[in-house]
Amino acid sequence: MVDTRRRVKLYVLNDERQWDDRGTGHVSSAYVERLKGMSLLVRAESDGSLLLESKIQPDTAYQKQQETLIVWSEADNYDLALSFQEKAGCDEIWEKICQVQGKDPSVDITQDIIEESEEERFEEIPDAAPPIELPPCELSKLEEISELFSSVLLSPVRREKLAIAIENDNYIKNLLELFHMCEDLENLEGLRHIYEIFKSIFLLNKNALLELMFSDDIIMDVIGCLEYDPNQPQPIRHREYLNTKANFKEVIPITNIELLHKIHQTYRVQYIQDVVLPTPSVFEENMLSTLSSFIFFNKVEIVSMIQDDDKFLPELFALLTDEATDDGKRKELVFFLKEYCTFAQTFQNRDGFFKMLSNLGILPALEVILAMDDADVRQAAIDIFAHIVEYSPSMVREFILQEANTQDDEVILMNLVIEQMICDPDTELGGAVQLMGLIRILIDPENMLATVNKTEKTEFLSFFYKHCMHVLTAPLLANTTDDVPCKDDYQTSQLLSLILELLSFCVEHHTYHIKNYIINKDFLRRVLILMKSRHTFLVLSVVRFVRRIIGMKDEFYNRYIIKGQLFLPVVNAFQANGDRYNLLNSAILEMFEFIRMEDVKSLITHLIETHYGVFEKVDYVQTFKVLKLKYEQQQDRLNDKPILDNSIHQAAILHNSRFRRDPRSLEEEEEIWFEQEDEPEDGEAIVPVADMLKNKMEADLDHISKIIDGKKGHNDLDNKDVYSNTTSSTRPSNPLVNSNRTSSPPATPIPTKVASPPSPGLTPNSITRKTGIVGLVDYPDEDSDEDENDDDNSPPSKRVRLTP
Repeated sequence: MVDTRRRVKLYVLNDERQWDDRGTGHVSSAYVERLKGMSLLVRAESDGSLLLESKIQPDTAYQKQQETLIVWSEADNYDLALSFQEKAGCDEIWEKICQVQGKDPSVDITQDIIEESEEERFEEIPDAAPPIELPPCELSKLEEISELFSSVLLSPVRREKLAIAIENDNYIKNLLELFHMCEDLENLEGLRHIYEIFKSIFLLNKNALLELMFSDDIIMDVIGCLEYDPNQPQPIRHREYLNTKANFKEVIPITNIELLHKIHQTYRVQYIQDVVLPTPSVFEENMLSTLSSFIFFNKVEIVSMIQDDDKFLPELFALLTDEATDDGKRKELVFFLKEYCTFAQTFQNRDGFFKMLSNLGILPALEVILAMDDADVRQAAIDIFAHIVEYSPSMVREFILQEANTQDDEVILMNLVIEQMICDPDTELGGAVQLMGLIRILIDPENMLATVNKTEKTEFLSFFYKHCMHVLTAPLLANTTDDVPCKDDYQTSQLLSLILELLSFCVEHHTYHIKNYIINKDFLRRVLILMKSRHTFLVLSVVRFVRRIIGMKDEFYNRYIIKGQLFLPVVNAFQANGDRYNLLNSAILEMFEFIRMEDVKSLITHLIETHYGVFEKVDYVQTFKVLKLKYEQQQDRLNDKPILDNSIHQAAILHNSRFRRDPRSLEEEEEIWFEQEDEPEDGEAIVPVADMLKNKMEADLDHISKIIDGKKGHNDLDNKDVYSNTTSSTRPSNPLVNSNRTSSPPATPIPTKVASPPSPGLTPNSITRKTGIVGLVDYPDEDSDEDENDDDNSPPSKRVRLTP
């Protein structure tokens, strides 16, 4: 059986003054040679790794709190705590610490805590500081006591001395007796002095004093002392509220007396921190850290005790899902579960906690709760759902996929959450915004896991688009049945804006599924109807959605937009906006600027040919002028194409006879002139294509036209044999360059398919492009071996491209 006496949780205080759980393990004390002394060792319960190795320093102040807690500081702002499962284990380790430091184990603190500044170190010597003598507890001395307590707060040493004096003299109970006397006498001045006294006691930041004040028999009296704030004109009746209005409800009877005590104590202490005590100043904030730690460890104990109870939680979930449970009882159960999950957020081992909730049926229970009519209950269910999704979205997705095989679309958890978002009664849609964020987490591929046989991404997204997407888009489709939005009120527009934001996320992250949905449903056309809304924020959401689609740079999207004339509503909105410099103007201009920067040829052509009349007079940006220039350059290239069509066609035929073409290379024939290269003849310099065309384009194109038209005789063809099967050892040069060439045999008419036998050892697939001047066709040379040797010795030339 595992020894639980030494079982502990290790905590470290973070920069935000919150305790971080560093793991569960077993503590021991042993001599460590490396540290040259007795040390505290904590080994992890899971794998035996070392969680803590801390030497027990002779001058370190160790504090024993709440009988199962040991707290100490190892360095500046580095506080550690060991929370024991059993009191006996805590006592054993405490005795070891006191033995090393030579202290009596009956004390709760082994050293005086010194937190002085550099100046204070010179002003005071802790060992020489005399003990503080407290004035007698009398009504006439209340003002003196208040001034004394306030004066020591600036000195850490004097705070420590005062705390010791209060604890030793049983001073708190004596002060409470004076409090009752003042209340009976209606001595308001004395009551206000007592308020200042107890506020100072809290600022002493001593756990021993807090435990004394929070005991069951006096905590309500302490709260009463804090009702008489001098800054308030009338006393605030905190005791009346706690005793009459803040009723404790046991949704399930609690038989554990210790658990019941912790729950009551934690609620009251939390009330003191949040309501009774004034908001601490910057100076006072760190002086209440012990109070925050007290509440934190109480919550940890509550969660642990409930989790260890074998009957409590199973009974709770059984009542939640039982149809016979009345709505009032179920509401109380939901609120308890929400508070329980909130407490558990401080756990480091939340994985085990949420797995336990999943095994108990938390998600089926949430389906029942979300179907209730009570808005407060549904909001509590959403808060619980948020805790689960933020910690383990994969667990939620796995449950949704499992229930999809047995449940109808209307009742699966994902659609219930979407419906809650759509039906949020809040005019500002606060709940809808929260649910939209949770849905985004669930459909985010970045947090989806991949396994050997399948991927969570593929499976869940296929499910989502098949079973849930129609629910998400239903409000948008219902509101765009006409040419204008059917409903254009503020709340509806806010909801549609949220839906579009979620769909924009889908466009960016679900490229395949969302593309099929948008194109097959002609969904963008329906979205663009919302451009006529009177709410600018909704119009901007539409523009962002269109911009996200264009940003994908997908030709399927581009052809869909062009074919459907889907730029028209955007252009109309731009035109209606006029010269106003606002968000709408900037958003639309940025979209067109993106098209220009990315040189999306199909969209540029469509915009200029269809909508340039609207853009022609826009001169405060250069976007549309540059778009027009790009369009004209594109058209110039297309107009030059017929001159070379026949030549390119023959080159493509020859190319096809030697190479297997990819049927998807749609632009290969257009750009073959700019993609192929040739090598110069021996002694011939490499001429840049741009310079060559600048000087000789007109003459060369005329020459090629004559070849193509067949207006010259065979003598001319002998001089310019471009497409004949050559047997000469001299490689034909580029037909655009007028170079001296060796005469070739008379040419024959160009056949429809050229077939020339390859040179020995050269297969069609082995023909490679060579660097040099751009050529239409590469011929294998007879002396290919020599060419290969030459190529090996010469460095490759940079590919020459013709640019406008």
